Amino acid sequence: MASTPKSVTVRKKNLPSSVEAKRATIEIDHPELTVGRQCDLLGLCRSSFYYEPASETPEDLASMRRIDEQYTAQPVYGSRRMTAWLTRQGHEINLERVQRLMRLMGLEAIYPKPNLSAAGKGHGVFPYLLRDVKIERVDQVWSTDITYVPMPSGFMYLAAVIDWFSRYVIAWRLSNTLDGAFCLEMLEEALGHGKPEVFDTDQGVQFTAEAFTSRLLSAGVGVSMDGKGRCLDNVWVERLWRTVKYEDIYLRGYETVPLLTQGMGRSFPFYNEERPHQSLGYRTPAEVYQGGRQRTVG
Repeated sequence: MASTPKSVTVRKKNLPSSVEAKRATIEIDHPELTVGRQCDLLGLCRSSFYYEPASETPEDLASMRRIDEQYTAQPVYGSRRMTAWLTRQGHEINLERVQRLMRLMGLEAIYPKPNLSAAGKGHGVFPYLLRDVKIERVDQVWSTDITYVPMPSGFMYLAAVIDWFSRYVIAWRLSNTLDGAFCLEMLEEALGHGKPEVFDTDQGVQFTAEAFTSRLLSAGVGVSMDGKGRCLDNVWVERLWRTVKYEDIYLRGYETVPLLTQGMGRSFPFYNEERPHQSLGYRTPAEVYQGGRQRTVG
């Protein structure tokens, strides 16, 4: 049985506490250890350190980029309307292909539907808890969502947890798969900062998984899923994605995952701490969130 290099053993005994610090210790070109093995030794979820984007054919990547830009601008577009829009723009593409690409991208039009989307097999679905609820304080409601991130040679998925009252981004993660592990890791980080009264999600398999919902319940958090008002609830996260994409991702065109990770590491702190929001009286999310917490403690 191969022994673990001494340098790694020492590192393992003195593990950094934060996920970001752990990620920073990964050596992509380590002469003895693969990235996966280093993640295992550091107790870091492999999905949190994917350094190669997921890929498709160049033609499909171009179509996905167009779909993402239009969906970011018009999140009410379903596959049929998206197909019609692409065709009018001069891009010949059929409905079946658009549907496949939108499923791969994790996109669905945000309007009320008669039948809720099905959760994964063996996954639980919780009732909607927020109908007619007035949002009036921080940590009252958090929610999460996943968005597609286009890259020149592939794509990634970006998830975030946001506080509804302040629009403050509490945690975020990147992954090149829709595996739920990166969402659970993000949730753990968020709960390390505090906890909401209610956590609202859609019925995606990442959020209906027992590991995700049981972690919320064990923390004493109410779990809310989907409802006829979901299209309105989702507006805060949709606005976040629009801001991050228009003001950063689309402009910079990150070519590698490490560069994208570094970029998001700058973008979210800027969004939280420096970018004033008109809806918040031109205060920043951090000012509102931290101020609300101080009043609660006081």
